[in-house]
Amino acid sequence: MGSLPSVIEAFLSTRFTHLIIGGGTAGLVVATRLAENKDIVVGILEAGLTAYDEPGINVPGRFCEMLGTDYDWQFATVPQPGFNGRSLPWPRGKVLGGTSALNIMTWNRACKEDYDAWEELGNTGWGWDDMLPFFKKSERLYESDAEDQFVNHSYFERKFHGFDGPVHTSYPALYGTSHQYWHGSLHSLGVETNRSHFSGSNIGAWTSLTSVEPSRMERSYSATAYYRPNAGKPNLVLLTGATVQEVLLQSDKGAWIARGARFTYQGQEHVVHTEGEVIVCAGSVQSPQLLELSGIGNPEVLEDAGVQVKVENSAVGENLQDHPLTCMIYEIEPSIPTIESLRTDPSAAKVADQEYQTSRTGLRTTLPASVAYLPFSHYLPPDDLAQLGHSMLASAPTTKSAIQRSKRDSILLRRFTHEQNLGQIEYNFDLSNYSPFYRSEPGKRYATMMQMLQYPFSTGSIHVPPTQKEEGRRATVEDKPVIDPKYYEGRGGEIDLQMVAKAQRFGDRIVRTKPLAGIVVKRVCPPERDDGEEEDFTDWVRDHTVTDWHPVGTCAMGGKGVGDGYVVDERLRVHGVKGLRVVDASIVPLQISAHLQATVYAIGEKGASMILEDWENGFA
Repeated sequence: MGSLPSVIEAFLSTRFTHLIIGGGTAGLVVATRLAENKDIVVGILEAGLTAYDEPGINVPGRFCEMLGTDYDWQFATVPQPGFNGRSLPWPRGKVLGGTSALNIMTWNRACKEDYDAWEELGNTGWGWDDMLPFFKKSERLYESDAEDQFVNHSYFERKFHGFDGPVHTSYPALYGTSHQYWHGSLHSLGVETNRSHFSGSNIGAWTSLTSVEPSRMERSYSATAYYRPNAGKPNLVLLTGATVQEVLLQSDKGAWIARGARFTYQGQEHVVHTEGEVIVCAGSVQSPQLLELSGIGNPEVLEDAGVQVKVENSAVGENLQDHPLTCMIYEIEPSIPTIESLRTDPSAAKVADQEYQTSRTGLRTTLPASVAYLPFSHYLPPDDLAQLGHSMLASAPTTKSAIQRSKRDSILLRRFTHEQNLGQIEYNFDLSNYSPFYRSEPGKRYATMMQMLQYPFSTGSIHVPPTQKEEGRRATVEDKPVIDPKYYEGRGGEIDLQMVAKAQRFGDRIVRTKPLAGIVVKRVCPPERDDGEEEDFTDWVRDHTVTDWHPVGTCAMGGKGVGDGYVVDERLRVHGVKGLRVVDASIVPLQISAHLQATVYAIGEKGASMILEDWENGFA
C-alpha cells in the first residue's frame, strides 16, 4: 500500500477549473460559492495559515490584539508630507480569512447613493438595487428583542437583512456604560436615531451591528463562516502557507491568457495551472502588486521594477482611497470599566477571561457600537460648503486620466451641496484609549471619540518598488509594496484636511453635551483650552490622523478596455487579459460611507455569481 500524497503533491495533482489567489474576506466567498457547482474544481492559494482556535481573533473583546503579529502583513506607508513626514502602519490580515479575522467586526452599509455612483461611473449592475440581494445573501441576522431595541436602540427592518447567510451578525450582548447616553446627546444636537440604517441611508445616530455569532460569542469571519463548513468538499482544495509570486500569462495569437500561478511553499517554488480562470482576491494592497509582478501595469513602474511589460495599463495601483481617522481622548469617571483596563491589569483580565470561558459574558464580549453618520451640512452653513466646492474646481482636467478623475470628483463635489443628505463624517464613541499618540495614566479611565472622513478627495497609489532601478534586480512579492495614500496632499487633500478639522469641533461638542458629558472629566488629547476661543484643530489633525483600515480603488472597476483609466470591467475581468479577474475591495471605484467588510462580502457574492453565470454560458 503506497503512502498518502503530501499536501503540496495533492494540490499540484488536482485539475482545477478555477484558481483563487488569496483566501481572505472576498476570496473565500468566491471559492465557496463556485464549489457549489460540482463540475467546478476550485483551488485556493493563501499565504497565511488557519487560526480557528486563536482567542485573539475569536474573542470579540480582544479585537486589535493580533495587529503587528504573524497574522498581520505589517505593511507601512511611505512618509506622508500631509502628515508632516509621518509614516503609518497599514495592517492587513495574513491568515485564512484575511482582514475579516483582524477587524473590529463593525457591520454596516453605505448610503444608496454611494453604490449608485459606481453605476454612474459606467458599471452597469452595481447600483444599490443590484447589490442589495448580495448583501442579504451573505448575512445571518440574529434579531434583537423589543426590550433591547427600546433600551439600546438596536433597531432593524427585516426586509433589508438576510437571515440564512454564512456571516452571523448580531447586536452586542453587553454595551459599554457610555452607550446609554449616546443617542440622548445626539438628539440634543438635532441628530435623530436612524431605526433602519441598512435601508440605503445611514444618516443619523444608531447602534452598530457586529459580525459576532451570539450563542458562542465569537467572531464570524470568512474562514469560519464560508470556508470551514465546506472544507470537506472534494472540489474545494486549500493550500495555506503558499505565497503567489505571479499569475502565469500565456500569449495566444496576440492575446494574453491567464493559465495559472507561480508560488512558493515551504521554501520551494511551484507552478499550478487552471483550465478556467484565475481570480485574484489579494486585497487593495496586494492585488495591484500581483498584477504588476505579472506584467500588467504602468510600463515605467514595471521597467523600474525589472518586470517584463505584457499589458500596459497605467491605472493599476492608482486611485487609492482610504478613510482617515482621528481619535480625541477624554478622561472619564474612574469607576467605569473599560476593555483597556484588562490590558493593563492582569488580575482583571484573568477574571474577565474566566467569565467569558464559563458563561460567554462580560467585558470580553463588548465592541464599539455608538455610531453616527452625518452630512457636513449638519454643522456647516451652505455658503461655506459652496465656497469649498468652488475652490476644488479651480484646476480643469487636461489628460485622459485627469478626465476620469474629474468624473469621480464631480460626484464628490455634488455631495458638498446642502441638499445632499449623505454620511460624510462618521463619529464613533467608545470606552478605552484608542490613540497611538496618548499614553494612558495608571489608575485613570478613558474614552475615545473616533472621527472618520468618508469621501476623501485625495487619492494615492500602491506599486511594486523600483528594485531594478535602485538595486539592479527584479522585484518579488517579498519586496513590500510602496504604499502612498497621499493623505491631505494636493488641492483635494487640502479640502479633506479642512473638513476633518471642522468636523472635529462637532465631535468635541457631542462629548460635551449631556447626558454623555456627565461621565467625562476632561479632554486630554488634544488638551483642553481655557481661553474661550474657538478651536482650530488643523495642526492637531495633521499630526494625529491615522488610517481606518479601509483602502479601496487600486484595481478600479470601469471602462471597456485598456486605456479607459480602469483595471477591470463591470464583470471584474482584467482589461487586456482573458481568464483573469479581480474580486475584492480593490475594484471599488469610489469610496463609500461605511466600514468595508459587509460590502466586500457582497462584492464576493456578486463576483461569484457572475463567474458562475459565465461558466455555465461557456465564456469568461
